[in-house]
Amino acid sequence: MLKFLLWCVLLVICWPLAVAALIFYPIIWLVLLPFKIVGVAVGGVLHLIWALFALPAKLVKAI
Repeated sequence: MLKFLLWCVLLVICWPLAVAALIFYPIIWLVLLPFKIVGVAVGGVLHLIWALFALPAKLVKAI
């Protein structure tokens, strides 16, 4: 909702820039999508490695 309100303010102030933002936002989102996917994958692998290293400590703590 906040993005929409900011876009409306930009539309009132400078409508060519608002139209350009409306056109280029999906293109930029598509370009950045692979980086987001890689970030999720790397985060998952790091959590898995952390869980493997923390498992012995959790087992000792449970005993």
